Parts: sequence; C-alpha cells; structure tokens
Amino acid sequence: MKIARLALSVVGALLVLLGLLWIGQGTGAFPYPATSFMINQTPWIINGLIAAVIGLLLIWAPRRFLR
Repeated sequence: MKIARLALSVVGALLVLLGLLWIGQGTGAFPYPATSFMINQTPWIINGLIAAVIGLLLIWAPRRFLR
C-alpha cells in the first residue's frame, strides 16, 4: 500500500502543478511562451482549477483511505 500511496501522491502533486500552470496562463500571469493559445483564456482557468482540485484529492485520498 505504501507504493500505491506514494504513486498517487506524486501524480497528484504533478496534477496540482499542471493546474497552477494552466491557471497562470489562463489569467495572463504566466505568459510563456508569448505565442501560446492559452494566454488570457477563461477556459484554461477553469480547466486548471479542476486539475488542481483533482490533484489535491489524489494527494489527500490515499492518506485517508489507504492505510
């Protein structure tokens, strides 16, 4: 169970980071690369928020249920 918990935590952390990146690009706070189609686009803010929440759940759930 330790390996499953670790794997889900790593995937969750990567998903949170990806979600934060999408939120940053969607809001225009992280406009890199400058020609990205994601800059200042509201759908990417929403997608990033969803990804970050799922990532947080993937970090929290194994610690709660896989003991």
